[in-house]
Amino acid sequence: MFDQFKVVTDPVGDSVALSAIFAVLPLLTLFVLLGVMKVKAWLAGVISLAVALIVAIAVYAMPIGQAVLSATEGAAFGFFPILWIVINAIWVYNLTVESGHFDVLRRSFERVSPDMRIQAIIIAFCFGALLEALAGFGTPVAITVVMLMALGFRPIHAASVSLLANTAPVAFGALATPIVTLASVSSGANPDPRLTVDTLGAMVGRQTPILAVVVPLMLVALVDGRRGIRQTWPAALVAGVSFGLAQFVAANYISVPLTDIVAALVSAAAVVLLVRVWRPVTPADLGREPEAATVPAARGAVDAELAGPGTVRAAAGTRSDTTSTAAPGLGGSGGETPPGDPRIDESASGGRHRDDDLEPRPTDQVRAATAGGRRIADTPAEIARAYAPYLIIIAIFSVANLGAVKAALAKEPWTVKFAWPGLDILGGNGKPLSSVTFTLNWLPAAGTLMILAGILTALVLRVSAGRALRAYGRTYAELRYAIVTVMAVLALAYVMNQSGQTNTLGAFLAAAGGAFVFLSAILGWIGVAVTGSDTSANALFGALQVQTAARAGLDPLLLAAANSSGGVLGKMISPQNLAIAAAAVGMAGREGEIFRKVFGWSLVLLLFMCVLVALQASPVLSWMVP
Repeated sequence: MFDQFKVVTDPVGDSVALSAIFAVLPLLTLFVLLGVMKVKAWLAGVISLAVALIVAIAVYAMPIGQAVLSATEGAAFGFFPILWIVINAIWVYNLTVESGHFDVLRRSFERVSPDMRIQAIIIAFCFGALLEALAGFGTPVAITVVMLMALGFRPIHAASVSLLANTAPVAFGALATPIVTLASVSSGANPDPRLTVDTLGAMVGRQTPILAVVVPLMLVALVDGRRGIRQTWPAALVAGVSFGLAQFVAANYISVPLTDIVAALVSAAAVVLLVRVWRPVTPADLGREPEAATVPAARGAVDAELAGPGTVRAAAGTRSDTTSTAAPGLGGSGGETPPGDPRIDESASGGRHRDDDLEPRPTDQVRAATAGGRRIADTPAEIARAYAPYLIIIAIFSVANLGAVKAALAKEPWTVKFAWPGLDILGGNGKPLSSVTFTLNWLPAAGTLMILAGILTALVLRVSAGRALRAYGRTYAELRYAIVTVMAVLALAYVMNQSGQTNTLGAFLAAAGGAFVFLSAILGWIGVAVTGSDTSANALFGALQVQTAARAGLDPLLLAAANSSGGVLGKMISPQNLAIAAAAVGMAGREGEIFRKVFGWSLVLLLFMCVLVALQASPVLSWMVP
């Protein structure tokens, strides 16, 4: 039952092609359950894991004990460090909602420019990237879409803009969780010493920054067509170029986990500085002077009001002055409204609607609060506190990534490495797989650093210990299905990798030869489009990419990075993200409309990435590969 197991690539009739038919079954099961049968992600992950175990035991002759132990190691890695990062990052965000400072932050964005195209860049692209950096897993879409609606965007535009913006930062999301996962599964399948978090992050940092340059231009085109590009291209270009340069520098020379945080803040600062000295021509249908902040009333004593009519592209009603959203889990469900920030009653007046605006705004998420008619601006101190959590995170991670500190924390007792108990697997070369060694970096782990950041955030935002602990408990409750999903998918990936199923698929795909370099990004795109997660796609296909590269004579580092970079472009069309966006704007059941808005953009960017990867594999751009 616990006998030693040696990986075999062609267990069925000594044929790689026949063996591949069985090896692909777990992935097909996952894709069909998610994409066709619309089964819940956590259930699809568990069922697909069961299929992977059956194939490993029945087809690849993997001892039952070894198969189960392989799954347990994958599940453990799914929780630590992957979920450990996500849970604690979302907790920090929930603290800002709990204290009411999330609304302060939103209002500060609104004051930067009355132009909705500029607001789309700042909120969907810059702030969305910051949320992706901290939490990921659908959180940026759920939050930015509500903020955009609060500023007057029509529902369909708010959803489309948020989805399109959630591309370039995804590979480094949740403090580079996708890269961490990619390094784990790929290094265990290929001996190339470059398959580490730092080098993979550097390679991805030489691909996605190029996407970042064009995404803001696409955003303004989506909001206002050719007129938007013509009138606001300076802001879009400044946002994209500054983000791309900062992302490249941070990924290659500063810190892979901090990449998106640095890029988001640099890009936002660049746009804010630009609009202080330059303002676009703002058509009457795309802007109005931002209103002063409103003092939220106490719970149960709110007189809700929606202001005047919208504009050509604005949603019915207008921009609200308070909007709070608890962080959603992977399933897109929100949490509780923080104390003192009541939800408007659904029976409240919805304001006036234009005849051609058929999507009413959900009144429980877009509202204006008043208190005796008083309107005051947020104080500089409150605004500073609203930005403080992100500055705290940067400071903590910067210290942890200093050479001497990083080296010290990588040693015992802060970091412990051990062979997974009972797991005894040899690769095809007769040597133990490196993936059977588990690294428990309990102190320097990004999730642990986020807990420290959360404690300091609670102090700065004046959130009591009791409220902070309750918010932490709610965060686990909100993410309960996400926890099962991620652990199941990582367990599936480990079973496939350590049983030889991934090896078989890699050998089969290697028949494509050099052409596979063009297809590698498409594989990542499919993975994210189905699973909704770049982390999951890297877990599923990371090992496959590097094994195929080895057999086809391609660079494993380039193909592994292409899996993650191509995957980010499938984020906007994944059923999970579409469902989150649709639910946030009150269009549940009409995901198809949003899908049609963004699908073309996804294909255009994917083709761009495929060409870039192919050029990086050729003498033309091979100098870009570390």
